[in-house]
Amino acid sequence: MDSEPSSQNPTDMTAFVQNLLGQMQTRFESMSQNIVSKIDEMGTKIDELEQSVNDLKAEMGTTDVPVKKPDEAKPAESA
Repeated sequence: MDSEPSSQNPTDMTAFVQNLLGQMQTRFESMSQNIVSKIDEMGTKIDELEQSVNDLKAEMGTTDVPVKKPDEAKPAESA
């Protein structure tokens, strides 16, 4: 990157800004994919942990009602 882009002509400045925006977009997309991947991993680990807790409860003879997952929809009410 140039230390004094203000001394360049408008065409060079436009190219510089477009290049910079392209780099920023690429980095943003990469970071977004990384964040989504980490969230997916966390969700999988939570599901595994929930299953382990339920397995331990079953081994101990606890007969609690199974906990519904938040993504399970309630039955629709008739209107």
